[in-house]
Amino acid sequence: ELALKSLGSEGLFLFSSLDTNNDLYLSPEEFRPIAEKLTGVAPISEFEEEETPDPSGETLSIVAKFQPLVMETMTKSKDGFLGISHVALSGLRNWTAPAAPMSVMLARQFKAFLPPKNKLDLGDPWWIIPGELNIFTGYLSNNRFYPPPPKGKEMIIHRLLSMFHPRPFIKTRFAPQGAVACIQAISAFYYTIAFRIHAEFQLNEPPDFPFWFSPGQFTGHIILSKDSSHVREFKLFVPNDRSLNVDMEWLYGASESSNMEVDIGYLPQMELESTGPSIPSVIHDENGNVIDSRDPAGEPIQFVFEEITWQQEIPWEEAAQKLEVAMYPFKKVSYLPFTQAFERAKAEKKLVHSILLWGALDDHKPRSASLLMPGSGRTLRETVLESSPILALLNESFISSWSLVKELEELQNNRENEFYSKLADLHLEKYNFPVEMIICLPNGTVIHHINANYFLDITSMKPEDVESSIFSFSTNFEDPSTATYLQFLKEGLQRAKPYLQT
Repeated sequence: ELALKSLGSEGLFLFSSLDTNNDLYLSPEEFRPIAEKLTGVAPISEFEEEETPDPSGETLSIVAKFQPLVMETMTKSKDGFLGISHVALSGLRNWTAPAAPMSVMLARQFKAFLPPKNKLDLGDPWWIIPGELNIFTGYLSNNRFYPPPPKGKEMIIHRLLSMFHPRPFIKTRFAPQGAVACIQAISAFYYTIAFRIHAEFQLNEPPDFPFWFSPGQFTGHIILSKDSSHVREFKLFVPNDRSLNVDMEWLYGASESSNMEVDIGYLPQMELESTGPSIPSVIHDENGNVIDSRDPAGEPIQFVFEEITWQQEIPWEEAAQKLEVAMYPFKKVSYLPFTQAFERAKAEKKLVHSILLWGALDDHKPRSASLLMPGSGRTLRETVLESSPILALLNESFISSWSLVKELEELQNNRENEFYSKLADLHLEKYNFPVEMIICLPNGTVIHHINANYFLDITSMKPEDVESSIFSFSTNFEDPSTATYLQFLKEGLQRAKPYLQT
């Protein structure tokens, strides 16, 4: 009360965003973001000084490419952003170019991407930055403007993402957090490492309220020597192959419980790429003497790099799948694209288990409408869709798929393929916001469906309070969500018997 009286609600809101341990005192470390903002100077941490690689090592030039969010893809654009203040979107509208179009880094800083000694098999994932959140721990505060100082392996990722925007948060507010990697290829002296990162950005600063910008994922690869002295190639990007790939959330008040607006949109390009292999910053002749980096004509010396002969490798798609399953255990079941799922179901004479959402199921999404509590795609993927009995039944008897509503609306309106258009139409007929789980025949006929909100409502009730006999509880599993979803799938199989037998 005293703090509120002294600072006012908005002043207390800013103070709370800096007071990370909620003790009502700002330590020098907590005050650091404000000091950096006012002075324009960012001191090097002790940890960073200890870990700084040899400055005479090789350097890697990286360029950032960025095309801003297409505002027309936001659902709020359909009503002209009515009711949304210009200030709320100012950080988004003003972000039109990368913060640093080019950066030169030391090759050894990429040591963080090297595998641990017990993860040297192709496709065996490890965590560069482990996640700390799960369905039981909840999520981190929305009321923050400045990222915590990065430590250890977070530092290289923080520096890379800072090329896009000055306020990247390496630990996302929601699970799954972190960065995961696996070996895609091995040679005598090099690795190709595939990686996937979940991170987000804070686009606003005081006195505005927080605006969170959360790309679905960052992915990419690095080819580096086993001693990290040389980087042959580096690329990091946000996938842009789906119609929506960014989640946004912004607060409308000065407290954690203030109203929050959510939306999704499309980001055409956000990528970092090396301009070429890393090169020595200091050049020596055969006698060890330092020589000029330019030839007598003043032209830069051209380096010739040996061709890498890979002894073992796996396709990029396989490596990406391994990383996806590490982030999302529910993906131990393959989720095929919508039309492909029906073709496979017809060939294998199985049912289609389909999940239709407003926002993506397998990208890092905070609480976009598809993931709002209680009707939460996030809750589904972290509970029932990961459970062993569900995984086993889905693998045995179903072909699974998930789709965005927007994608099916486009398919529905595409009259070039009437069958696909009809499939989309049958799905959208049953859809209710935010998530609908659907079981259907290979011809698209829906034989069973349930809305995520209703599903989570009935599984949070006591069995004796559930009026409907459609979803009965089994005593074989302690978790009512798993039991109920299993019942949903089995009832779908039962209803389909007459059709599948013909």
